[in-house]
Amino acid sequence: MCAEEAPLGEVDCVFCSLPHGASMGTVQRARRAGVRVIDLSADFRLASAELYQRWYRVPHEAPGLLAEAVYGLPELHRERIRDAGLVANPGCYPTSVILGCYPLARAGLLADGHVIADSKSGVSGAGRSPSLTTHFCEANENLSPYNVGHVHRHVPEMEQELARVAGRPVHVTFVPHLVPVNRGMLTTLYVRVTPGQDLASLRRLYEEAYAAEPLVRVLPEGKVATMRWAEHTDRCVLSLHDTGHPGELVVVSAIDNLGKGAAGQAVQNMNLMFGLPEVAGLRV
Repeated sequence: MCAEEAPLGEVDCVFCSLPHGASMGTVQRARRAGVRVIDLSADFRLASAELYQRWYRVPHEAPGLLAEAVYGLPELHRERIRDAGLVANPGCYPTSVILGCYPLARAGLLADGHVIADSKSGVSGAGRSPSLTTHFCEANENLSPYNVGHVHRHVPEMEQELARVAGRPVHVTFVPHLVPVNRGMLTTLYVRVTPGQDLASLRRLYEEAYAAEPLVRVLPEGKVATMRWAEHTDRCVLSLHDTGHPGELVVVSAIDNLGKGAAGQAVQNMNLMFGLPEVAGLRV
């Protein structure tokens, strides 16, 4: 059965897992049929059709749905997700970056509005399509940066959502890396915070921001987030670190790119949309 023949009248929710540029038609059909949609592509994550075309190099075929789409990061948009007809499931890199910076952005503590994000992703983050860089001989025993600086397609998601929270523009310098592991993602964030903040007060800020969040864990002093903290789970694990220089903070953010970075987050969104326990079916 092809997508056009799918019995949309018989389902409550459509999970659309097509590549960017290919989801728009399916999402439009589902929404016309009155079916709620969780789209895992990038097609509805950006609020602007012009911004989407600039970063993805194709025209947006359903610009009328962009205003309806809710960015599916529950820690930021939980109440809007509950009532949404269309949820744009975030990318894995943006999930790790946004959750790592959200408490600072919300509190107005990003001193210069600039975030440096250094991310490491397992090979499964590249998808299933074969490519030279993901061949065993290329990836094994290697560490490869790519799309260095401000060119990765996930950057506008990060900047859009952090700017919404901060109430001003946020610039993200982003360097992703491919590491020879099957799954997992570790992002190290380097930020300058407004004067007068010590590590203890910043850790309290994070603990308060995420106290009620079932899938975000802030580690205590002395602990460092690693991929293994989040591997095979649907949670994000954060640790905070002092650099020894006033006004500087390092935040380490770990997720499973196939969990909180993809399918796990989609299930979390579905649970919210249909009034189910938020962590039903998830690995806490």
